[in-house]
Amino acid sequence: MQLKAVLFAIVIAGVAGAVTAADEPQVVRQALMKGVGQSTGALVAIAKGEKPYDSAVVKASLETISKNVKAFPDQFPPGSETGMESEASPKIWENMDDFKAKAAKLGADVDATLAQIPADQAGVGAALGAIGKNCGGCHETYRLKK
Repeated sequence: MQLKAVLFAIVIAGVAGAVTAADEPQVVRQALMKGVGQSTGALVAIAKGEKPYDSAVVKASLETISKNVKAFPDQFPPGSETGMESEASPKIWENMDDFKAKAAKLGADVDATLAQIPADQAGVGAALGAIGKNCGGCHETYRLKK
């Protein structure tokens, strides 16, 4: 039953991203990151042993992260620097190539993990180590602290 709830939440997060596609880029990127956050949270719960290892949850979470981080950089057109309570740093627009490179690196690392799905709790933890460094590096540079 819990697996169905987690998978449903992941699917809803993906659909929410698609539904908001006609909205402002700030709204779209916030929805994409919310999906990444929810998926990462599911992986963290497995890595910490709070939830049992479930390969379907691991795969669905990684797929959501991969899909969302690939769409994310396109949601920063000129003129979307402010509004909608955006946490995006002006540094994104000052160094768009680096920002996109960081997103591409995260996407590549997640895709590599997808190609070799972690087989247990320890594997999920190890994968999160690499993925988390990518997320943290980008957030340090390109996300405003509230």
